[in-house]
Amino acid sequence: MVDSLNQLKQIIGLKFDRILFDNMRPIILRKGIKISKKLYETEASGGITLKNVKKIAATGVDRISVGQLTHSVEAINIKLEN
Repeated sequence: MVDSLNQLKQIIGLKFDRILFDNMRPIILRKGIKISKKLYETEASGGITLKNVKKIAATGVDRISVGQLTHSVEAINIKLEN
């Protein structure tokens, strides 16, 4: 997981399959993807909502994690007892 271009530059060339870009603005995310796209799969996470997911997708990222889907669900209490 990286949350800045400096962190990304420090790990380029290491052996792994995917980079998780965390809480990056689309303009910075796009730069990170350009740097890493030929070497790794890419995923964006953090601060992504249903309102901004199209902007994130337009950066060219391979995968997107939208936490809003699970953060907004209400818990349900299911008891096995009477």
